[in-house]
Amino acid sequence: MTQLDFSFLTWDVLTSFVAKGLWFSIQLTVSAMIGGIVLGTVLALMRLSGKWWLEKPAAIYVDTLRSIPLVMVILWFFLLIPYIAGPLGPEKTALITFTLFEATYYSEIMRAGIQSVSKGQVFAGYAMGMTYRQTMSLVVLPQAFRNMLPVLLTQTIVLFQDTSLVYAIGAYDLLKGFEVAGKNFGRPMETYLFVAVVYFVICFSLSMLVRRLQKKIAIIR
Repeated sequence: MTQLDFSFLTWDVLTSFVAKGLWFSIQLTVSAMIGGIVLGTVLALMRLSGKWWLEKPAAIYVDTLRSIPLVMVILWFFLLIPYIAGPLGPEKTALITFTLFEATYYSEIMRAGIQSVSKGQVFAGYAMGMTYRQTMSLVVLPQAFRNMLPVLLTQTIVLFQDTSLVYAIGAYDLLKGFEVAGKNFGRPMETYLFVAVVYFVICFSLSMLVRRLQKKIAIIR
C-alpha cells in the first residue's frame, strides 16, 4: 500500500496553486450571495404580491430551477450562453449560473421571513399613510432580513460548498487548485484528502459563527 505523504504541501505550493482557486471560490460565493439575495427578494415579493401575472412566473422559475441538479444547470449555461451572448469563459458563466440558481433558494427563505412578520406591522404601516412599497421596504423587509439572517448565512455556506461544482466547466476554484498541485507532484490522493479537510474546517467554522449569531438574534427578540 502506498504511504500517504503530505510534506509537499508547503506554503509555497499553497500560494502558487491553491490561493488563486480559494480567492475565486470566495469571490463567487460573495457575488452569488449578494446577487441571489437581491433577485431572491424580488422573486419572493412577486410570489406574495397576490397578482397572478407576477406570482405565476416567479413560482415557475423557482420551482423549475429547484428541481434540477445544480451541476446540470451549470453545464447548460456553459453550453448555451455562448450561442446567445458569445463566449464568456467559465468564471463569468459560473457567476451568472450561481446567482440565478441560488436566487431560487434565497427567495424561499425571504418569503418565509416576510411571512414571519406580523400582519399588524403591515397594517400599522398603512395606518401611518405608507404605500405598499414603503411598508415593505421600511417595515417588513428589515425585520424579515433580521429573522432570516442565520438561515441566509447557512445557505451561503452551502453555496460555498457548491462552488466546487464549477470544476465541471474548468473554472479554477479551490478544488481545481488542489487538483493541479496534486498532478504536478504526483500526489492526487493526498490533495483530495487535504482539500476535504480544508472545506470542512472553513464550513464548520462558519457554521459555528452562524450559530452564535442565531443565539444573539434570539436574545434580541
